[in-house]
Amino acid sequence: MKYINPLVLVVLLITSTHCTQKTNTNPENIDSSVLSESYTVEDFKSVPKIDTHTHINTEGKTMINMARANNFRLLNIAVDVSEWIPIEEQIAVRVKLREKDPDVVAFSTAFTLEGWENADWADRVISQLKSDFDKGANSVKVWKNIGMDEKDKDGRLIMLDDPKFDLVFAFIKDQGKVLLSHAGEPKNCWLPLDSMTVKNDYNYFSKNPKFHMYLHPEMPTYEEQILRRDNMIAKNPDLTVVAFHLASLEWSVDEQAKFLERFPKANLDLAERISHTQYQSQRNRDKVRDFFIKYQDRILYATDFQQYKETVAEELEQYMMETWMNDWKYFNTDEMVSVPQLDEPVQGLALPKHVVDKIYRLNAERIFPNAWEVGD
Repeated sequence: MKYINPLVLVVLLITSTHCTQKTNTNPENIDSSVLSESYTVEDFKSVPKIDTHTHINTEGKTMINMARANNFRLLNIAVDVSEWIPIEEQIAVRVKLREKDPDVVAFSTAFTLEGWENADWADRVISQLKSDFDKGANSVKVWKNIGMDEKDKDGRLIMLDDPKFDLVFAFIKDQGKVLLSHAGEPKNCWLPLDSMTVKNDYNYFSKNPKFHMYLHPEMPTYEEQILRRDNMIAKNPDLTVVAFHLASLEWSVDEQAKFLERFPKANLDLAERISHTQYQSQRNRDKVRDFFIKYQDRILYATDFQQYKETVAEELEQYMMETWMNDWKYFNTDEMVSVPQLDEPVQGLALPKHVVDKIYRLNAERIFPNAWEVGD
């Protein structure tokens, strides 16, 4: 056996171990201190960000001005809501806003179920979507009215996995656009008011009993709403989907992880569900933090801010700033953060900068390529 100097052997072992550790833990040869570093509160305005879930139904610029002042871009989403202006008017507003501020505003479209029983329903919807895509829409929103409100001629609820949607979803995929899906409601919706975990759900469902399913046992269960949504995604495996409101699985990061593992083309947005995440991190902060780090490429920052003609500018500005800053503190620092939806404060996750950059901007830029006209 060939003799090896013990000193040489020690050097070789140290070098080998060092190289192996470096390759396994940091394949890009990035300084590990940079990877673990977090943003501060003071970094908020200097970091470019995208809020991927807003609704501006007026040509007023309060929300756009706030976004520009705080280094945000916005995705302005149309929705088939009967109380809102018709979809064609929503699109007209969104086109005008984008024309004036293309570096800040991008927009989605939507479609109605009007004429659902007609043989040409899907063809008419596809024609409308093509026109909206030509005007600049980058995505299509389907709302909870599918599954919870709209019915066919026989009085049966129209569910998201109905075969009549297949041609529409295939068209969206073939056009390289994104489906934005709000299916069902948070699980709290099926609980009595005094059992709900966060105050925003209590406030919403106490004011909207139509959508409080605890009061409507004749309606589909929470589990069926999730099943029908998942059936739709399974039928369209190549369609890029953003499942709004944490895919209505807001109550469990474990369930969200299962959803992401099952559907590789699906993503989650955080709109109006960050408080549910904070509720969980009060109980197991490490699990929640690990979830965001593991699925950093699949999560989008979003708020669900809304602006209408009657919106009071000063009130909206205050609400936006408070929400943005509370969220920023939660994701970027380890401070104790007081949030209005919970009785007790929650400790921030102190996510690494590169994770925050993906959640707050890079994932949106990848999912919605060329959506915003950003200057050199």
